[in-house]
Amino acid sequence: MEFNIKSGSPEKQRVACVIVGVYESRKLTLAADLLDRVSNGFIGDVLRRGDMEGKLGSTLMLHAVPHALCDRVLLVGLGKEREFRAKEYREAVRASIKALTQTSANEAVSYLTELTIKKHDVEWMIEQATVVTLDALYRFDRFKTRNDEAVREPKKMTLAVQRRSDLNDGEKGLARGLAIAEGMRFAKDLANLPGNVCTPAYLADTARDMALSLGAEAEILDEAAIAELGMGSFLSVAKGSVQPPRLIVLKHYGAKDKADKPVVLVGKGITFDSGGISLKPGEGMDEMKYDMCGAATVLGAFRAAVQMALPINLIAIVPTCENMPSGNANKPGDIVTSMSGQTIEILNTDAEGRLILCDALTYAERFAPATVVDVATLTGACVIALGHVTTGLFANQDSLARELSAAGEEVGDRAWHMPLFDEYQEQLKSPFADVANIGGRPAGSITAAAFLSRFAKAYDWAHLDIAGTAWKSGKDKGATGRPVPLLVQFLQDRADIATGNVVRRGRPRRETSDAIDDDAD
Repeated sequence: MEFNIKSGSPEKQRVACVIVGVYESRKLTLAADLLDRVSNGFIGDVLRRGDMEGKLGSTLMLHAVPHALCDRVLLVGLGKEREFRAKEYREAVRASIKALTQTSANEAVSYLTELTIKKHDVEWMIEQATVVTLDALYRFDRFKTRNDEAVREPKKMTLAVQRRSDLNDGEKGLARGLAIAEGMRFAKDLANLPGNVCTPAYLADTARDMALSLGAEAEILDEAAIAELGMGSFLSVAKGSVQPPRLIVLKHYGAKDKADKPVVLVGKGITFDSGGISLKPGEGMDEMKYDMCGAATVLGAFRAAVQMALPINLIAIVPTCENMPSGNANKPGDIVTSMSGQTIEILNTDAEGRLILCDALTYAERFAPATVVDVATLTGACVIALGHVTTGLFANQDSLARELSAAGEEVGDRAWHMPLFDEYQEQLKSPFADVANIGGRPAGSITAAAFLSRFAKAYDWAHLDIAGTAWKSGKDKGATGRPVPLLVQFLQDRADIATGNVVRRGRPRRETSDAIDDDAD
C-alpha cells in the first residue's frame, strides 16, 4: 500500500472514499461537518434516521453524497467526545480499515488523523494511524495454495493533516510508522512460520540477511563457537535436537561515538518447544512454534531502529535452538554449568528458556552495555497473572522499569512492573547446585525473572515476559508483533535523551536508568 500525507478539505477530494468521524449523540467532527454542509445536511439527515449513533468502532458507508467529489463517505464512530483518547483513536482507525476492506475502494483519504488528542501531536497521530492500518491489513498466507478469504487492500491511503505547516511533521510520523509496522511484520512473519521451516539455522540466516541489507553488522556463532564460549546451559537445551543451535549477534552503531555504551536486546529463540523430557500436553503444542517470539520481536525492533537510523548504539543477541525429547536431551535432575560459572540443577526441562537466556545475558557483558532488555515467552504463570493484555515487566532498576512502562503507554503496548524482591530467590535454592531452574508453582513468573537476575548483575537489566501477549489463539490465531512498538519507542526515547533533542510530543523527560505450565517456559 502507498501512503501519502495531504492537507485539503474533504469535500474536494476526488477519491473512492473519504473517512470521517462521528462522536456519540451524532456530533460531527470538523471534516464530517464540512461534508454535511456541502451536501445540504445529507449526513445529518442520515444520522437523524438512526442508522448510526457514533458508538466507538461502528461504521456506516454512504454512497453518492450530494455535491461531494468522492464516491463514498465512510462514517466512523468515535464514542463519547470527552472520553476520546489514544486507545479509542486506535480502535477507530482499525474499524475504518476493516470497513474499507469490505468495499472495492482502491484509494481513500482518512480525516481521522486530523482529530485532537491531548498530549499527542500530528507526528504521533500519523505514526499510530500508519502502524494500526498495516497491522489491521496483515495476513500470513505464505503456505496457502488457494485463499478464499483474501482481504481487499486499498492501493493508496492518504492521511490528512489540518494545515500545510503540519506536512513536515506528518511525513516524519509516516516514516516512523512505516518502520515500526515493517518491524512488526518482520516479527510476525518469522513467528508464524512452522517449526520445520523456521529452524535455528533459518532464523540465523534471515537475521543476518536483514541486518546486512540495512547496513548493520551481523555475526552468527555455530555450535562449536558456542561451546568454546562455555555456554553449557544453552547447549544443554540444544543437544536434544538434531537441529544445531545458533547464537545471533547483530550490531548497529548509530551514535556519533562507536564507543558509547550500547543498549542490548536479548531475545529467546526456541524455534519449537516440545517441553523436552518434561513433555508438554499434546493439545495446543502446535503453538509452541511461537516460543521464539522473543527473538522475533527483538529482530523486528532492531530492524525498525536501523531503518529509522536511530542515533544510538544497539546490539541484538538471540540464542536459538529447539527443545526436543531424545536420548541426548536434558533430564530432570541434571546439573549443567553456565557461561557465568554458576551451576544449575534442571528440575523441569520445560523451563528451558531461562537456560538459554542466562548464557546470553552473560555474553552481553562483553559489550559494556548501558542497559540490557531481554524479551521472552517465558512463563505460563505470567498469562495467569496478566492475561493476554499486558506484558510482564521486571527490572533490577525501578527507573528502567519506568522508562519501559512509559514507552509502552505511549504506543498502546502496555507492560506492568512486577516485583523482584530478594525473598523470591529462596524458592530457587538447590541442595546440589548453585541454583534450581524452577521455584515451584507460587509466583512462577517472578521466580523465572529472579533466576535471570542472577546472570544480569553487571548492568542495568529488564525482562519482558510476553507469554500472554506475543500471539493469539482461536479464530484470530497468529503472532501479534508485540512488543516491537514498546521496544522501538524505548529506543527512540533513549536516542532523544542521548542527543539532547527536545522531548517529543510534550511528554516530560524520563530519567535514564540508574547504576505455558506455571513453571514452564
